[in-house]
Amino acid sequence: MKMEMRGMLRMEQRLKLAPHMIQSMEILQLPILALQERIEQELNSNPVLELAEPQDAEQGESDDQQSTDEASEDMSEKDLVVDTDNNKVEDFERLDSINDDSHDYRDYMNQAGPYRRRARSDEPDRKLEAIKNTAAPPQSLHDHLAEQWRFVDAEPAVKKAGNMIIDYIDRRGYLTVRLEQLHNKDKNDFTLDDLKEALYLVQQLEPPGVGARDLRDCLLIQMAQSSEDMSFEIRLVTDHMEALLDNRLPHIARKMHCSIEAVNRAVEHMSKLDTSPGLQIGHHRNHPVSADVIVEESEKAGEYTVRLADSSMPSLRVSDYYSKMVRDTGVGQNTKKFLQNNIRSAQWIIDAIEQRKSTLLRVTRAIVKYQKDFFEKGQLYLHPLPMSKVADEVGVHLATVSRAVAGKYMQYASGVLPLRKFFSGGMEDANGRARSWEAIRGKLQQIIDAENKAKPLSDDQIRKKLAEAGIENLARRTVAKYRKLMNIPAARFRKKY
Repeated sequence: MKMEMRGMLRMEQRLKLAPHMIQSMEILQLPILALQERIEQELNSNPVLELAEPQDAEQGESDDQQSTDEASEDMSEKDLVVDTDNNKVEDFERLDSINDDSHDYRDYMNQAGPYRRRARSDEPDRKLEAIKNTAAPPQSLHDHLAEQWRFVDAEPAVKKAGNMIIDYIDRRGYLTVRLEQLHNKDKNDFTLDDLKEALYLVQQLEPPGVGARDLRDCLLIQMAQSSEDMSFEIRLVTDHMEALLDNRLPHIARKMHCSIEAVNRAVEHMSKLDTSPGLQIGHHRNHPVSADVIVEESEKAGEYTVRLADSSMPSLRVSDYYSKMVRDTGVGQNTKKFLQNNIRSAQWIIDAIEQRKSTLLRVTRAIVKYQKDFFEKGQLYLHPLPMSKVADEVGVHLATVSRAVAGKYMQYASGVLPLRKFFSGGMEDANGRARSWEAIRGKLQQIIDAENKAKPLSDDQIRKKLAEAGIENLARRTVAKYRKLMNIPAARFRKKY
């Protein structure tokens, strides 16, 4: 067989995304807080992009309305749009057609010049103020314990052992490594007795319960350090921890020769203890949630209005100064090319933001249209809604709807919900009514909340209750799966004595 390399021509069609299309999809997917950060980055990196003052935006709207009513529109009044064709001739011919008599570029430069903020001696430095007001990075649990350990008075060997113990405490505050393993790592610096003494001292540090070996140890440490009398609770955890975890309170009462009410009071008292003390320290902040769209009840009964929650979103425009500069014959070609690229990029980001607003509004209005019963009657009336149905309603691709609702939240009369919550599968009940899985889970929660806690319902009994409500053909294992997803314990753990 002869092997050789030859060149050949082949015609084929390929679908490639233009840069502005990729940017448009990225902007569409950003939540409102991330979009504000993106706009700040664009303003800092693109010199031709600037903020439009509110009065300028209103004036622009009135000018657009007036020009619409006119029969012929002056080319100089149109918005600047730089296309992505190869030669850019048509776009920059529009710049050349701007009337030079009334808007002389050089006079404009000489009189105004680029905008510079004049610094005053009495004006505070904004960057310095921002640095001063920025919160310090949170201290980790390891650093928090190590800082306390430096002030502990102990023998040098015990101090070294304590440093190693602190290195092996996990984020929840537990020491999951056996002391024998730590001793084998560096047996010449400290003994096993030094490790035991160091562990006792580490367990006296803040937060209470840190350095525990297991849950029982964690509870006992906190109760021993408590200022209240918890002798009964200490005996309960020491002798009957397994029965306590299995909710066998009558058995515990018989063994401790006390009433069930006394055991219940002790359990209620211990519920104030922290089972993961290490999580009190460190960086575990919740991400802020801000609504992207707001749904409000209209003045007409049964109607709802949808608006964007973008009152804090800055308005953008292409700078007139650089737009005039790009058509000046005295400006070098490299400068013109730089300005042309930045004008194109600025127009892309402006168009992408406007397209994001339009798409998000249309998608939300379609959601409100199909989920009207949810807004009027609550979660139990949430209907199954595939994204493809909304995509057909809006007239966009399925992936566009997915990007439009990703990470976005809706604010309505009862609270704030992620937009993705309104999209789910479901089934028809015995009456032929479509119920979403979210509505079924809501009904399951309603049944458990109404049960007799002295005789909690089993999964099979919950299934029968759902069938009585019209939700038939649900298997017991499906009920158990939903119960676990909702963090609802089994019947024997829900029982109250």
